[in-house]
Amino acid sequence: MDNLFRKDAFNYHAQGRPGKLEVIPTKPYSTKRDLSLAYTPGVAEPCLAIKDNTDDVYKYTAKGNLVAVISNGTAVLGLGDIGPEASKPVMEGKGLLFKVFADIDVFDIEIKEKNVDKLVEAIIAIAPTFGGINLEDIKAPECFEVEDRVKAALDIPVMHDDQHGTAIITSAGLLNALEINGKKIDEIKIVVNGAGASAISCSRLYIKSGVRRENIIMLDSKGVIHKDRTDLNETKKQFITDSPARTLEEALDGADMFLGLSAAGALKKEWLKKMAPNPIVFALANPVPEILPEEAESVRDDIIMATGRSDYNNQINNVLGFPFIFRGAMDVKATAINDEMKLAASVALAELAKLPVPEEVNIAFQTTNLKFGHDYIIPKPTDPRLIEHVAPAVAKAAMDSGVARRPIEDWAKYKEELRKRLGISNPLIRQIKMSAKRDPKRVVFAEAENYKMLKAAEIVYNEQLAVPILLGNRDVIEEIIETNDLELKGVKIVDPREDSEKTRRDEFAKILWRSRQRKGVTFHSAQEMMLHRNYFSPMMVEAGHADAMISGLVRHYADVLKPALEVVGKKEEAKIVSGMYIINTKEGPYFLADCTVNKNPTVDEMVEITLQTAFAIEQFKIKPRIAFVSYSNFGSNDGNIPQKQREAVGILHRDYPDLVVDGEMQVNVALSEEIINETFPFSKLAGGKANTLIFPYLTAGNIAYKLLQTMSKFEVIGPVINGLSKSVHVLPIGASVSEIVNMVMIAVMDAQCVEKRAKGEGCR
Repeated sequence: MDNLFRKDAFNYHAQGRPGKLEVIPTKPYSTKRDLSLAYTPGVAEPCLAIKDNTDDVYKYTAKGNLVAVISNGTAVLGLGDIGPEASKPVMEGKGLLFKVFADIDVFDIEIKEKNVDKLVEAIIAIAPTFGGINLEDIKAPECFEVEDRVKAALDIPVMHDDQHGTAIITSAGLLNALEINGKKIDEIKIVVNGAGASAISCSRLYIKSGVRRENIIMLDSKGVIHKDRTDLNETKKQFITDSPARTLEEALDGADMFLGLSAAGALKKEWLKKMAPNPIVFALANPVPEILPEEAESVRDDIIMATGRSDYNNQINNVLGFPFIFRGAMDVKATAINDEMKLAASVALAELAKLPVPEEVNIAFQTTNLKFGHDYIIPKPTDPRLIEHVAPAVAKAAMDSGVARRPIEDWAKYKEELRKRLGISNPLIRQIKMSAKRDPKRVVFAEAENYKMLKAAEIVYNEQLAVPILLGNRDVIEEIIETNDLELKGVKIVDPREDSEKTRRDEFAKILWRSRQRKGVTFHSAQEMMLHRNYFSPMMVEAGHADAMISGLVRHYADVLKPALEVVGKKEEAKIVSGMYIINTKEGPYFLADCTVNKNPTVDEMVEITLQTAFAIEQFKIKPRIAFVSYSNFGSNDGNIPQKQREAVGILHRDYPDLVVDGEMQVNVALSEEIINETFPFSKLAGGKANTLIFPYLTAGNIAYKLLQTMSKFEVIGPVINGLSKSVHVLPIGASVSEIVNMVMIAVMDAQCVEKRAKGEGCR
């Protein structure tokens, strides 16, 4: 650990508010009445209800979402017996992980007690406060007895994570490693170097998974645990072997797997040569493993390797397990965490590693395309899907094994609740995705000579959200696909400059020339335009060779929009086109217009912008509630802008009485139901708040959305172009892969609407 990192570690824990956790009230407390309800006399009512029915404690208190992280500091990380006070930073860190990954609240409790009887007594005594107990950093062999006795005395989930966390994660890795190397779990020979809590628990869970007990050789600091040893405790005696091996080197002869939970450098690279073909090596000593991956791979190129470190592939990290195991267990009010639940978590983790990896995970680990295989057998801790894969699997296993007291009936609803807990619930995105999947359309990726565009194409192609058409230099595109191992086999590549495209270029040039010959476009200039992607691609849409297109990742907005307007043009009834951004928040989406096209719209143009925006929002099955935002509230200030907005609102009220729109008003008013109801009850927005903001001119709208995009964690989707006759959409420069995917889905929905409109099916 270098000096800079040590300094940063001290500062991280000490600067500002010391430590990593705080308690935040979840109920109002600003008025005298609030305080009376929170404490005396109001608190008496739930107290009496719980006295009559103890189970009501889950209804009226935080117990159901509260875990105790308990330690006596006798086996902290790799630091050993450092005492309860010194263990507190670790326990606070565990609490932070519980909250961040599973929205579980934690009180960390450090107990100054090494006597097993007294420690167990203390834990049981405080248990009524909690919905679950996570035992942490208690040394072996005492940890086994402590956990067994606490579990036997209590009817809430209890788990010693040092034991079972590593067992669950490595079991998942083992299942996938065996799938890769083709070996059978009941035939493999495993060498376990280390006989502490984690090693014992891993071995027990492997046996539950199908490993034969006689195929495990375990070693402690004195060598192989064999039948002639007289210094073994009862826990170690479970793993006595008849093998003649006495050293690690001897034990590795013909072994299929090495599990290291011991010390740095314990495994010599020359010993790896004795292992069976395609060996599995999990070297989990921290911070330095028993053998470094580069050492192991220097002597074996057929190895499947995992460590406990984040700077190597296949990190065995307990955060993949405990938050979601407790989440699932507590959500069904399980009376215990049993082997069935642990195995279910392992299987869920193994299955998740086989699914396509979200781009945000690739970005977090500075890679381009993680795929199931030797270097990726276990999910990454930043994978946002962990909670919805592991927690339901654990909850179902609790139900199936008979320890659940509150069974889940609607699994889709439960998964949605899990996503909401972490703010990853996106009903709008899911709705757009479902719409795209129902009827995928052909989408031209006009800048396909870019990795991000191709990665987005891979995602939409594999998820069947669209039929991508890759536009650009064929050689460059194919090289990027091959270099990054992208799954785009069978996807059409169109290179406009190839000789084979000359006929189509001429066809497109004639179409453009005929439509714009009186606007200065000659046939020759039209032919030259067709060599440019931002003319060729919208012409593919106009001529029916594609249904939609996206561009703009490496081009200025106007460089994409101008050709689109020239080629596909506006809708027949549209006088202008306008731009809309979607700000996707935990409370739901907000829509901002016009932020990208019209610099200083007139009254009539503001009316059309509003109508175009309202129609676009309705396509998402959302009722628009529209506010014209300004520096004035209903005439409180004079000026050209408020006056222009009042006139536009007046026209809308007169001609479109069913449209919920009002203004002018300040943004804070538009977004506050309370202010609207109390101060402006006459407004058409009374009874709710706005979800749509119409800006008076381009500068204000552009600044607003970019400020939100830069300074918040909100997902920003756009710009969505309204008013074009065909589905042509412009990306913001430098858009992320997820932003590109979102825009592709928007483009598909737009193309679906274009098709319906052509059939006279009412899509405006």
